Amino acid sequence: MKPNLQNLWEEVRELTLGSTPEIDRLHTPPTPLHFLRHYLSLNKPFILSASTLPWPAATLWSSTSYLLRTLSSSTVSLHRTPTGHADALTPHPSTPNSYCFASADVTRTSFADAVDAVTGSCKDTCVAYLQQQNDCFREEYGALSGDCDSDVPWATEAIGGGPEAVNLWIGNELSETWFHKDHYENLYAVVTGEKHFVLLPPTDVHRMYVREYPAAHYNYDEETGEFKLELENPPRHVPWCSVNPYPSPENQEKEMSEFPLYFNGPKPFEVTVKAGEILYLPSMWFHHVRQTPDSRGLTIAVNYWYDMQFDIKYAYFNFLQSLPTPQEPTSHNLLTNENASDGEDKQREEPVFSCV
Repeated sequence: MKPNLQNLWEEVRELTLGSTPEIDRLHTPPTPLHFLRHYLSLNKPFILSASTLPWPAATLWSSTSYLLRTLSSSTVSLHRTPTGHADALTPHPSTPNSYCFASADVTRTSFADAVDAVTGSCKDTCVAYLQQQNDCFREEYGALSGDCDSDVPWATEAIGGGPEAVNLWIGNELSETWFHKDHYENLYAVVTGEKHFVLLPPTDVHRMYVREYPAAHYNYDEETGEFKLELENPPRHVPWCSVNPYPSPENQEKEMSEFPLYFNGPKPFEVTVKAGEILYLPSMWFHHVRQTPDSRGLTIAVNYWYDMQFDIKYAYFNFLQSLPTPQEPTSHNLLTNENASDGEDKQREEPVFSCV
């Protein structure tokens, strides 16, 4: 089956995506018809250049004092981890030679305290990230709503409805998002700093080595400043991507041997989205995200989630995903049991928004 999969990866690039690890860049907003025909229907990403984001936020949000003043009475959800990797694989708390899926500690706090936590983050101690999702821009940051458009007009017309959720992200260079996919058409606008995406189309699902991992979550002790990683009870398993596209030098050879379909396959699409630019990230595309902050140490972005169409492409993807991976990884394959889910997507990947 491996040669057939390789042919699929190559044909998708030849017919639709292109043979280079770059995506289209548009300098003016597309018309709804152009977006529908050339990108939405083809499940094809692009970047809209920096000159096309005429929001007040583009200038106002570069001032921390403006944000603090506007959100002075707002309580927000702050996510904390020891490493900056939330919703990611981490060594299992009782069997460190295996892995679990770890979600962040979440606390409610004032916006001022949250910003202090983000800018004061320290790796291996505590890394804070404002990444609540679940329509958090409209729910928690409503005082800033006048600084951005409520939707992306050409996307709204092409898709036939407004966004299901609008989210705000405020982090720093220590925050990193593990490979995953979402069941949304995603319009991702960077306001300050930069975001660095690694992208793979849905057809490359076998290169992600999606496996079942026990679910766990971090608990942060305010008094000691220490984290404890605890498995969920009752047990729950999460299907998650096993590949880290940036392995440490000491682990690189091991990772490349465990996940050859990723490291030896076609190059992923690598995209930097700068302040003022918008990335169209199609539904079900796998994406890994890192970021570079502005001079204050902050990266701020807003994204719009539009419902995807659950049509024939979705059926094709589910069939493709059901085919076995030609080569199984070893140390990442762990602790599956009769209680493990049967290929069911994690909540953030389902067509409802609860956590991303």
